[in-house]
Amino acid sequence: MAVEPRRTSNHDRPVVQRAVGESVVEAILALVRSARPGPEGGEPAKLIAWGPSPRASQALMLAVRARALLEKRFAPSIDDVLDLAEPVLKHRMALTFTARAEGESIEGVIARLKARIG
Repeated sequence: MAVEPRRTSNHDRPVVQRAVGESVVEAILALVRSARPGPEGGEPAKLIAWGPSPRASQALMLAVRARALLEKRFAPSIDDVLDLAEPVLKHRMALTFTARAEGESIEGVIARLKARIG
């Protein structure tokens, strides 16, 4: 007896197929890349022990698309990226011991990274 492939629902199709402008894609990629330790993140990156994986970019993309759909807009904006960055990224990052000892917070670091985007 052959096993049929699992049928997936089409409920997510309006979100996944939502158009996204190039500037929004670039903002997402720049933000997530800058949230990793290394030279791309500038000064705030020195506070990060480990940062988000490429899946964070995918999660943020899905979140901004869903928000645009819920707000009955054709496409997401950079403001959506900035508003949703913290909830998407904060559990995907960790600060260095030194940063924590100096009173830094993930939320503060994300705010500085967001300021570089827009």
